[in-house]
Amino acid sequence: MSGNINKKEEIQNFRNSISTAERSGKRKWVYPKKPSGKYYNWRSIVSYFLISFLIITPFIKINGSPLFKFDIIQREFYIFSYPFFTSDFKIFAMGMITTIVFIILFTVVYGRIFCGWICPQTIFLEMVFRKIEYAIEGDRNKQIKLAKQEWDEEKLRKKGMKWSIYLILSFVIANILFSWIIGVDELKKLITEGPVQNINTFFGLLIFTGIFYFVFAWFREQACVLVCPYGRLQGVLIDKKTIIVAYDYKRGEREKGRARFKRGVDRVEEGIGDCIDCGQCVAVCPTGIDIRNGTQLECVNCTACIDACNDVMAKMNFPLGLIRYASEENIAEKKPFKFTGRMVAYSCVLLLLIIVSVGLLLSRPEVNSKFLKKAGTDYRIVNTNIVTNEFEYNLENKTKETKQLHFKLSLHKGGNIEIIGGAETIIVQPGRLVQGKMLISIPRDELTSYKERIVIDVLDQNNKLIDSYQTSFSAPFQ
Repeated sequence: MSGNINKKEEIQNFRNSISTAERSGKRKWVYPKKPSGKYYNWRSIVSYFLISFLIITPFIKINGSPLFKFDIIQREFYIFSYPFFTSDFKIFAMGMITTIVFIILFTVVYGRIFCGWICPQTIFLEMVFRKIEYAIEGDRNKQIKLAKQEWDEEKLRKKGMKWSIYLILSFVIANILFSWIIGVDELKKLITEGPVQNINTFFGLLIFTGIFYFVFAWFREQACVLVCPYGRLQGVLIDKKTIIVAYDYKRGEREKGRARFKRGVDRVEEGIGDCIDCGQCVAVCPTGIDIRNGTQLECVNCTACIDACNDVMAKMNFPLGLIRYASEENIAEKKPFKFTGRMVAYSCVLLLLIIVSVGLLLSRPEVNSKFLKKAGTDYRIVNTNIVTNEFEYNLENKTKETKQLHFKLSLHKGGNIEIIGGAETIIVQPGRLVQGKMLISIPRDELTSYKERIVIDVLDQNNKLIDSYQTSFSAPFQ
């Protein structure tokens, strides 16, 4: 009796610990078997497409502007070659909220598919660094043997070669990241001028190289298990209707559980499940879990276990899909997938956010203008009839074209605007901010309040209305 209790406790141990650490807290190194199969081939195509996109995109320019650029330090942002500035924060905020809702919706419907197919951590680790490891050290068994081996000539050579290539790759990835931030032109400048002339940028490049090397050479799957909050978030979002990588325990266990394959045994009649307990799904898992234990936070839905299991099922002449994309409800009750009320609600919210985001983008002015009364000044009366106020203006050109601008009062036809210390036409270069002072004069008989509402129109050289700004004008008390 006590033996059965101990066995049950051992089976449930996975719920009280993580697969990549011993109970003492010591790191348990994962040596996954080299994956292969239909899903792995599709993942490879998706991964190499995304890696190519990551490398090539910084070199793409449209009318001299980068396709994408996210320079936080210089506050220069380009999305599809369209410049964005800090004043567009509300658009960025709406875009971030939309992205989060989109990820939530996908998690509710498809589980952690983002982690297995799109996440840069998974793509670089599994499709780049891990493949280099397989090429140098061999598959799972050879890696385990090498890890237990003394530090002889072979181990030093293989480990040294692998770590050296990892370091070079980490430096390359850091450069790619910087090309998205500072742009390829600045990166070329850094390379041609040398690190001494750009010591701060070069120092930042070394820091990111160190971070990438640490993550991909040592930390690895721990980033998904211990650091990334998405694994814990999925536990809140998924339910029995969510499609995940799942083990069909109904078919795999049946009444008497799983058992090794024996010739001449009718497993259905004996009540034995189709799972032959080969352990291939565990051996191939990059986070070291046993998918047969059910949904676990370590699972990144990489589908490696699906390919491994299907390969074994094919050799046994059993139906494929013992491990497959399915919902808990689909496995337990054989119910087909249906959109739930929660999925519909998330979809409606997502659609609304997309509409709002598109609306903000379309209504975004070419030039962002701001006119504020100069602090510490009051109105002045000229020639007994003209009231003047001194204003300060800010013009931010949000386009890729040079703008020639001038101002006009739209509500007070007798009013006049005079630029202090400059020409009436203001030239604003692409992506630049121009500031200055101006004097607004309005006849007294056109003023009806001591705090008159005025509207200043910003027009281009063709008198096209670019932007309008409403502010107040100080006048004598009537």
